[in-house]
Amino acid sequence: MFDLLLNIGYVLLAIYIISVAIFLISENRTPQSTFAWLLILVALPVVGLLIYLFLGRGSHAFSQETQLAKQEIGNDLMRDTGRLKDRQQEYIDRIEQEKPASFYRKILNLVSENSSSALTGYNDVEILQDATMKYPRLLADIKAAQSSVHLNYYIWTEDEFTLQIKEALIERAKAGVEVRCLYDQSGGMMSKQYLQDLTDSGVEIHPYLEYRALGKLHTINYRSHRKIAVIDGKIGYVGGLNLDVEQIKPPAFDRWRDTHLRMIGEAAWALQASFIVSWFNTTGQKVTGQKYFSVVETKNFMPVQIIQSGPDSQWKAIRQLYFLMIMSAEKKLYMQSPFFIPDESILEALKATALAGVDVQLMFTPRGSTYQIPYRAAHTYFKDVVKAGAKVYLYEAGYFHPKTLNIDNSVISIGTANMDIRSFSLNYETCAVVYDEGKAKELEAQFFEDLKHCRQWTLEEYNSYSATHRFVDSVYRLTSPVL
Repeated sequence: MFDLLLNIGYVLLAIYIISVAIFLISENRTPQSTFAWLLILVALPVVGLLIYLFLGRGSHAFSQETQLAKQEIGNDLMRDTGRLKDRQQEYIDRIEQEKPASFYRKILNLVSENSSSALTGYNDVEILQDATMKYPRLLADIKAAQSSVHLNYYIWTEDEFTLQIKEALIERAKAGVEVRCLYDQSGGMMSKQYLQDLTDSGVEIHPYLEYRALGKLHTINYRSHRKIAVIDGKIGYVGGLNLDVEQIKPPAFDRWRDTHLRMIGEAAWALQASFIVSWFNTTGQKVTGQKYFSVVETKNFMPVQIIQSGPDSQWKAIRQLYFLMIMSAEKKLYMQSPFFIPDESILEALKATALAGVDVQLMFTPRGSTYQIPYRAAHTYFKDVVKAGAKVYLYEAGYFHPKTLNIDNSVISIGTANMDIRSFSLNYETCAVVYDEGKAKELEAQFFEDLKHCRQWTLEEYNSYSATHRFVDSVYRLTSPVL
């Protein structure tokens, strides 16, 4: 009897292994990823399946939802923003003629194709450095709203500042302004009373990808990492700053250093479209019409493209953007990010660019206030790029949170995406690409101001650390795909 049961067990195990192998191979992942998941699922049959359910599922888990959004509201958005479509070639020609240093045809085409992002032309763009610059402006814009307020934030806490946001939203809702808000389930830290006060006053607020619902458990590893605000369809915000007093008074740090954009004009239309799609995917409600896309009054030609990516995207749009920007740099490349967990393509692009003689300068955060795994893992990647000739700097005057990329002081990207695999593949992210030398030089000036508060990371110093310390960093690197 024992031998019979043992043989049955072997047969079932063989069937399980073959089934898992066929399933993983059919997903067409990278060979490394396929073998890694095969090892986990075979070595830990039950636990491995749970890990895969929460961490391993890819875009196929979301494709139906995305297609539904495109089918239901795609035509409406094309109608509402159709003026942009008619001006695409005009804007491209003007960049080539009026801003030749910022004319990167391949970048323009890439963002248009991989993110279906129209090029916007008429915008007033402000680079806001830190919460002390953004928060008062955002609060004032909300209080002045006449038609609609749309907020989509990764982290939204309940604190001294967000209580002011709550009161402003309530006052506007009572005045007849349409107020819609989204927050990520993992980052929403408001009390039930806070949320109830908003909804009782007419504010619509929902968690995006509510993974605590049984039917959404498979989305637990995916985050709406965006930080977007759109006021009256004409003022848009995007960048690194959440709605959180920590970014004014960070724990364990003297200050919080970040970068955000405030844009008035057509770029706000693109952010509005992003919010409308997210709102539809969350609530099933269509929010479309000309009133959400206000007439642009500025005459300032400032070209901006808004690029979106997420686990349900056909292309890894922001990863492709970063890759092409890095490879397009001819003289200099400045990058800022709290994390540095690049995938193989970005890592090779940085090394190749540095080896080609481009001045590659990268600035990151040396530590966090709680867990240290991604910061420790980053050192193993620092080694790779420094060996190729890049310079790595660690910011020491506070917590460092910007997500910026500047190539040749000609084209810049500012947004929500970190330089890590999670932002490339697992998060919903948004970046603004600005084609303008003036704004690029403004961002460069801030980079060198930040540099005054940095120490340079060197291979010699790192090699002086104990072998155990460096080995632990290498172990942490193994967790890179989900950091």
